[in-house]
Amino acid sequence: MHPVTKIAAGTVGAGAACLAWATLVERHLYAVRRATLPVLPQGARPVRILHVSDLHLVRGQEHRITWVRDLAKLEPDFVVNTGDNMSDFDAVPDVLRAMEPLMHLPGAFVLGSNDYFGPTPKNPLRYFTAPNRRRLDLHSSELNWRDLVHGFTSGGWIDLDNARRRVEINGLDLELVGVDDPHLHYDRYTEVSAPAAREAALTIGVMHAPYIRVLDAMAADGARVLLAGHTHGGQVCVPFYGALVTNCDLDRKRVKGVSRWWPGASGAPSSAAPDDAAYLEVSAGLGHSKYAPVRFACRPEATLLTLTPPPPSA
Repeated sequence: MHPVTKIAAGTVGAGAACLAWATLVERHLYAVRRATLPVLPQGARPVRILHVSDLHLVRGQEHRITWVRDLAKLEPDFVVNTGDNMSDFDAVPDVLRAMEPLMHLPGAFVLGSNDYFGPTPKNPLRYFTAPNRRRLDLHSSELNWRDLVHGFTSGGWIDLDNARRRVEINGLDLELVGVDDPHLHYDRYTEVSAPAAREAALTIGVMHAPYIRVLDAMAADGARVLLAGHTHGGQVCVPFYGALVTNCDLDRKRVKGVSRWWPGASGAPSSAAPDDAAYLEVSAGLGHSKYAPVRFACRPEATLLTLTPPPPSA
């Protein structure tokens, strides 16, 4: 075989192996990521928050449903769901079955674009060539989001779509503020904007898509923790390089995991954060569009955050 032919064959074979791994293996390798955020007052008991996002369920995905149900065994103090729970109109019962053990715990949620509208078949390269365009395909179908909201609120979770609420967790008064999906421009933060409550131990901002306009506004108001999903961690990443896109205007370095955020932080390293910068945690999420069933170098995940007081100063 000619050397060039050998190289071409090897490249094709490697590509096929990567595709097989991404479609058949890695997208099912669910993981729990853990992080500790030092944001509580001195003397406060730790608070454990389970962050779930981007489930993208269709009917019959029993492996994913079972894994999510088992998250209740982590015994968090509070659950935050940052949206994109489903990809089909008839998936609401399966979503509620997946979340049912978690709804025995206090929690809150916001909706994402794929709670409102179903995905459509499209050229997958469009995701990489125009990730920041917020557009609804004319053939997108409205999903059964009202039943989803009713199911979550009936289970006791707080609807944070353009809302501000107070909760007590482990004896702490916490303030929650959220917005409806910024990717669809459904966010109305100006309607709930206010300085962080002085009497609250902590203000937490919640959104589906981490757009800069929302992150900046919440951080400017004094939110110390910001929770989001939407990015899928890049979904298809390059080893040792990371995500290619974030599907919003967030910079790639913050596409998943914990970083620091302050007004004007876009593109700046977390190491440059001022002392009062917020902690931004972006979940890589648990699923994917049913028309793009791949994950590469980016395992699906839920996050268990432990909020603690900062260590005593030396």
